[in-house]
Amino acid sequence: MEILFLEAGGILGFLSQPWHWAVSGAAIALSLALLNWMGRSLGVSMVFKDICALAGAGKKFEFFKVDIKDEYWRMAFVLGIVAGGYLAAQFLSSPDPVAISGATIAHLKDWNIEYFVTAEEGSGLFNTQVFNFKNIGGIVLAVFGGFFVGFGSRYADGCTSGHAISGLAHLQKPSLLTVIGFFIGGLTMTWLILPLIF
Repeated sequence: MEILFLEAGGILGFLSQPWHWAVSGAAIALSLALLNWMGRSLGVSMVFKDICALAGAGKKFEFFKVDIKDEYWRMAFVLGIVAGGYLAAQFLSSPDPVAISGATIAHLKDWNIEYFVTAEEGSGLFNTQVFNFKNIGGIVLAVFGGFFVGFGSRYADGCTSGHAISGLAHLQKPSLLTVIGFFIGGLTMTWLILPLIF
């Protein structure tokens, strides 16, 4: 049994291979269908509100007054995402580097950002050349990026998973407008702001 799990052709080898993106899409669609069947709506940023409510913010601010018992499932969902991400990174990571297009690698090289393929240097998605504690610019970029993501999620009353997956599936106009805003922001950052930074 141990050999079945550990050998290259075993279950772990099968699970850690690069998977087609459609598998994730089908899993998200199945999750959304189950949530709809249970009368729930997908959304991860709501957990921040739940945490504030658990800390007692609802006693001072009306916005944080939520029925925590009705939110246990969402907190368990987010904990599952964190635990699953950790387990996947520790035990199911593919030995192959993240596949990034040659055009992207060349584009990053124009910004003096090298594409690394070893675990020590980075995976290609999380580039330690930019994001490390010695690079003040990378730290500032991460902090400001995190702030804007949090601000945007609060201002839009939901995050990308809530609006782009759940909201669009329910044909909600506010979600459509928000997703259009996501794309405008992403394109602006990619083509106008990042070139100025790098």
